[in-house]
Amino acid sequence: MTIFLYCIAAAAVLIYLPFLLVAYARLSVGYDISAPRAMFDKLPPYAQRATWAHQNSFETFTIFAVAALMAYVTNVNSTVAVVAAIAFVVTRLLYSIFYILNIPLLRSLMFAVGSLGSATLFFFSIMQANN
Repeated sequence: MTIFLYCIAAAAVLIYLPFLLVAYARLSVGYDISAPRAMFDKLPPYAQRATWAHQNSFETFTIFAVAALMAYVTNVNSTVAVVAAIAFVVTRLLYSIFYILNIPLLRSLMFAVGSLGSATLFFFSIMQANN
């Protein structure tokens, strides 16, 4: 099912959405090209949280990409798996929004639901491979 590949592509794009706010904040405080990481402490709190959301997106993307590729390669044909893949993408968008807006409870909930989506894809892939 190509939906898994589309979800991987969408999740890859979502990695960089929080960084748009970081780039804006860097320009606002005066971007120092010689020490871009040193200016982190000068960023406003929303931009610091956007940086953390951006970094976390890389971490969760690697797990999701493997899970979705496994589902694609093993030809998982399950509505539950499709919903899990789409849910991962939606929850990652909401995760970044809640992180930037500093709503930790909802951010954590989105992280958990997204992780459950990846775990679901692993489960269905392994079950399919065993058939």
